[in-house]
Amino acid sequence: MARAFLVVMDSVGIGGAPDADQYFNGEVPDTGANTLGHIAQARGLQLPNLDALGLGAALILADGLQDVGFNASPTGLWGAATEVSKGKDTPSGHWEIAGVPVPFDWHYFPKTDPAFPPDLLAEIAAKAGTDGTLGNTHASGTEIIERLGEEHLKTGWPIAYTSVDSVLQIAAHEEAFGLDRLLTLCEALAPTLHAMRIGRVIARPFIGAPGGFTRTTNRRDYAVPPPSPTLCDWVQDAGRQVHGVGKIGDIFSMQGIDDVAKGSDAELMEHLLRLTGTAVDGSLTFANFVEFDSLYGHRRDVEGYAAHLEWFDSQLPRLFANLSDGDLMIFTADHGNDPTWPGTDHTRERVPVLGWGLGEKPIGHVGFTDMAASVAHHLGVPSHGPGTSFL
Repeated sequence: MARAFLVVMDSVGIGGAPDADQYFNGEVPDTGANTLGHIAQARGLQLPNLDALGLGAALILADGLQDVGFNASPTGLWGAATEVSKGKDTPSGHWEIAGVPVPFDWHYFPKTDPAFPPDLLAEIAAKAGTDGTLGNTHASGTEIIERLGEEHLKTGWPIAYTSVDSVLQIAAHEEAFGLDRLLTLCEALAPTLHAMRIGRVIARPFIGAPGGFTRTTNRRDYAVPPPSPTLCDWVQDAGRQVHGVGKIGDIFSMQGIDDVAKGSDAELMEHLLRLTGTAVDGSLTFANFVEFDSLYGHRRDVEGYAAHLEWFDSQLPRLFANLSDGDLMIFTADHGNDPTWPGTDHTRERVPVLGWGLGEKPIGHVGFTDMAASVAHHLGVPSHGPGTSFL
């Protein structure tokens, strides 16, 4: 029986979204944003394994971008996927990859100071057991802990902030405030935010002292559950195992997920490697590698993003060596985060669809939901979403 591995390279977009003009970073529309292509132009990239599958060809298909050092003669399954959900956020992208487009509009906090309504600020403080909150603004997560971390240590007040995504983030010091206390606070706030159509409440723990604060890997997302059964549920309902790697459990509120491994991207790669050797026939492994986005995209770090892409690519031969005949491994992304673009937020882009296990197979332009239909087809389980298999 076949196995399937669906690997999301968080934010590795390839440009060309037909509706990019409707999405903005500040006052600048995302028209022309291209995460992979602009990194290649600015710094150069050596990605021989993804390139061999068809990354260069997918880039040309998505955005017409050529002559950036990639190979246009693929040997794997390759194409470009376009999202229909209204948003350029993590839940929308992942849910649609799993067969469920978002059927509603998310709520977003206005880019004002304060960003949050008084009753929400009061609820945050009350649930935190503090006299107030800090932040209450749109901000970069690393910047706001540098700016407010010392005051947080003095007052004990949680740092609340947001972005152009549908999200409330709460930052607090793991030791001074307490990790368990932060997680409890965010979990308690989630129902209120979900009722407002805010997609996620994110706990953002950090450690260190003034001048040297760093975020830890103990982040936790409390997301709105998917509005209908996803690929994970389809596979689980068929009596198969579903393994999550990275943020997958949080993104899907553990619906349809048997187990989850968390950690840094390097730790997640080792876990994914173990799963390629041990996952049973008929199982689905759904992985998210987030550091492209969280460490480099939002910080507009071209060099860091490029180096992380090259590290990721260098690990793939180990994964491929553990795969068996009949296995399918698909690499894709959930949105873009062009580090050469103005602002610090995601960019609306098409994403690559690259596959190991079926030989050379151009699939052209597909929808995000077609990936779910294709994985279900490969595993021999019913597909209940709007997508069409490209296998």
